[in-house]
Amino acid sequence: MIGDRDRARLVLMVPCALPPPGGAAHPASPGAALPLSPPMAAAVRAEAPSPFPARLTRGRWRVAPGEAPPGPALKAAGVGGGRPVVVVVVVHRARRDRLPPEPAAMAERILVTGGAGYIGSHCVLQLLQAGYEPLVIDNLRNATRGPGALPVSLQRVQLLAQTPVAFLELDMSDGAALLELFRTNRFSAVMHFAGLKAVGESVRQPLEYYGVNVTGTVRLLEAMEAHGVRNIVFSSSATVYGDPRYLPLDEKHPVGGCTNPYGKSKYFIEEMIQDLCKAKKDWNAILLRYFNPIGAHESGMIGEDPQGIPNNLMPYVAQVAVGRQEFLSVFGNDYETVDGTGVRDYIHVVDLAKGHIAALKKLKENCGCKIYNLGTGTGYSVLQMVRAMEKASGREIKYKITGRREGDVAACYANPELAERELGWKAEFGLDKMCEDLWRWQLQNPTGYSKN
Repeated sequence: MIGDRDRARLVLMVPCALPPPGGAAHPASPGAALPLSPPMAAAVRAEAPSPFPARLTRGRWRVAPGEAPPGPALKAAGVGGGRPVVVVVVVHRARRDRLPPEPAAMAERILVTGGAGYIGSHCVLQLLQAGYEPLVIDNLRNATRGPGALPVSLQRVQLLAQTPVAFLELDMSDGAALLELFRTNRFSAVMHFAGLKAVGESVRQPLEYYGVNVTGTVRLLEAMEAHGVRNIVFSSSATVYGDPRYLPLDEKHPVGGCTNPYGKSKYFIEEMIQDLCKAKKDWNAILLRYFNPIGAHESGMIGEDPQGIPNNLMPYVAQVAVGRQEFLSVFGNDYETVDGTGVRDYIHVVDLAKGHIAALKKLKENCGCKIYNLGTGTGYSVLQMVRAMEKASGREIKYKITGRREGDVAACYANPELAERELGWKAEFGLDKMCEDLWRWQLQNPTGYSKN
């Protein structure tokens, strides 16, 4: 990349390839110019071999003769094919002191897999607000496409953070694409969220869960090892504990007796990462065992948007409250719990996202492999959650009792003391706040991110 900054303009030159003649999205010949959109800025930035201003979104770009092939980010942005060229980005400014603010010179670039999803998008927002530089990859299986290059969730994150979000549509099963991504970027760490996550669905489709979750993670770890990126925060689950032998669950509780393929896939991945850290002493990993994330950002702009019928309790409850579903099916009322329905530890998604920032800081200590529960330490039954949502929404939530669901356990809640002691993290929000924020999201977005 060639940079020339003065009082009037900023010039950036990045190798790519000229699009086919007549292409509607980009100029068909050298010398033509188009506005520099946020997706194009993110793509050019991803290809740049040296620091590129993260907040650069204004200006124009054109093409000039060159001799280099395009990289994956520019291909993803629609620049590819034809003869080699150089993309020249010219950003005009009347005064140098009015150039857009740039991140600190040592801003850490974090790869976020599955970052367009529910938990991932909230973590991307926290990363941006904490001064990190996330690059998100997602295959959009559990996300809603936007009118431009960014999925809707990340468009809204961009608005909340007032900072552009770099994004590539990429599937974790594509090992070659992952290797190319790591070859063209310098990441300090990876936050790994990508994967399938519904307990009931995993019982019906076990091979898909093992293929997506386990094999996809193997491809990711191979790419990290090949390019010297040896810091990872992994999105695990309390389901690895199986049917609890005692409560509350601490990190010393036996694992592996999982009652469903989803939990088993998380357990297998934990084992892989721990084995890798034992074999390679320069690896650092933090395995975060989530309990049950609910709620949404307090703005109501980002939240959980299940694709199809919700598999998890609270999104379904919220859809009943807003009228999208007729009633809630409660799976079993004969458990040994306060009211016979299943008890779980629910945690606000923003608290969970903040836990990831704390984990990222812990990696700096060359901590090896560490495991932490992220929960509140308090369990609530299904019927208690229904009543809490009725309070937040002011609406009746109809439900029917049905038989137990295969793979469910009676009660599961955390002992989160280790995370507080070693990460300095503790959940701040209670049940009322979780339900109020969830209801605000649902009320403002009755059909989720989709306009249909």
